[in-house]
Formats: sequence, C-alpha cells, structure tokens
Amino acid sequence: MNDYIVTGVTTDGAFRFFAANATETVSEAQRRQDSWSAASAALGRTLVATSLLAAAGLKNDDDLMTVRIQGDGPVGAIVVDGTSHGTVRGYVNNPHVTLPLNLVGKIDVSRAVGKNGMLAVTKDLGLGEPFTGQVPLASGEIGDDFTYYLAQSEQTPAVFGVSVFVNADNTIGVAGGFMIQALPGATDEAITKLEQNVKTLPLVSELLKAGTTPEQIGTRLFGDDGIKYLETQPLSYQCNCSKEHFADVMATLPHKDLQAMIDEDGGAEAVCKFCGNKYQYSVADLEAIMAR
Repeated sequence: MNDYIVTGVTTDGAFRFFAANATETVSEAQRRQDSWSAASAALGRTLVATSLLAAAGLKNDDDLMTVRIQGDGPVGAIVVDGTSHGTVRGYVNNPHVTLPLNLVGKIDVSRAVGKNGMLAVTKDLGLGEPFTGQVPLASGEIGDDFTYYLAQSEQTPAVFGVSVFVNADNTIGVAGGFMIQALPGATDEAITKLEQNVKTLPLVSELLKAGTTPEQIGTRLFGDDGIKYLETQPLSYQCNCSKEHFADVMATLPHKDLQAMIDEDGGAEAVCKFCGNKYQYSVADLEAIMAR
C-alpha cells in the first residue's frame, strides 16, 4: 500500500485530525541514509511529524517547511523539509547510532536525540522573509516535542503520536503517526476525553502492524460517527536536489576557493545530505561557474 495522509474534522467541530502511513517514506530515508535503529527511529518520527504539520499548515504549491532538531544526544542534528503536496526529505548528522532498548523495551529515541536542545520550525510561504519558531526540546521523543512546539510557538493545543518500528536488520517494518489539533469550539470536557482516548491507544506502529489504516485510527479515537474525512493525499520521500542547484551554491564561494578546486583536485564533487546523490564538476564546469 502506498503511503498517504488523511485529513478529517470531528463532527462536533472540535478537532482537526491528520494521520499517515509513512512506511515506504521512512524506508526510503533509511536506505538513503544507511541509518541504524536509533537514528532511523529519530529521523523517521521527525519525517512523519513534519509531514503532518506541513499538511496542516502549508497551502500553496511553493510553500516549504523546514524542521531542525538539535539535541545533545549521539544522533546530532536532524533536518527535515516538508511541502504542501505530500513530499518530505531529511537527514540525520550521525546515522550510525544504535542503543540499548529503554525500560519499556522500545528504541530509546529520547536518549538518541537528547533532552537538552532546540526544535525549530521554519515556514517559507513566499511572503518575503521566512518565519521561524523555536522551542526547547520537551523530551527528545519527537512527538512530545512537536506537541510542545505547537502549544508554545503557535498557541495551538495539539497532540502527536508518531512511531517507527525498525526490524532487526535495520530496515523499516512500519512507520506512521497522527496529529490532532483543537479548534476554537473544543470544550475542556472534549479535550479531557480526547486525552484519555489517546492514552489508551496502542502505539501507531503496533496498529499499523495489525493492519489498522490511518482512517481507522481516527475512528478508534472519535467513534464510528465522530469524524468526517475530507482529503487523502499521497506521501513520499522526494529530494529536489540537482547539479544546477549545487552549482548555484558553489557560485557563492570566493573565486580563490573554486580556483583551488581546479588547481588541486582537477574538479569537484558535491554530495546531497538528503539523498546521497553525487554530482561531478569538471574543470570546465568550475570555470563556467566562476564566469557567472
């Protein structure tokens, strides 16, 4: 089954609901990053959460959201881009991280990311300077951190549930998640009831392994007649890098640096952090860049 995000609203007008099966998307990220279990879980959760937040907050084709997580854990920085049309890409600085399981027998994402650090969300909506909101990490578990970001930076009560199951050979078993945002009509009673329902919900990875769809997750939380689904959008891992893009970046370098590439190396190679694609630049390519 191809990955997708479903969007819905509760019939009482109290909540917006977003849920995703992102197994293939996170699998592609794991393959391109060659990441190990702890790094895969941290990056995968960030990819899922970013895709949900982008689905909720981006409207136009050229809108872009960039999430940066910098904790004090061994995976280092995590960077993920999300778009309004259901594509994401991301990387983790140290992909080869695996750790002992935590006290409940799960991948210790909090330890991998670290509890001390920042989460920053930058939105480029084509309106001039991009806007960045930044908050301290709440726990390093990713879902909690995105929940805290929305509450503090955008004053939106919300809850995230994001989960990645990593197989013994470091491949991805399942990955997905949900996000629920409270609307102005949400009462304290409705929010309390939702919080109780979320606490009793199994991990998203367990639900996906059992064959539960994103729509069925919504039904479990809000009841058979409690939610109306509005839109289904494909979700995929997609990088927009190109040889021309890296040439534009290289054109910003001092000419002496480009000349050094010609004199010392006889060319240059650029490697995309997001997808691992490599681009070769000959002496003629570098001279053309210098002549711009």
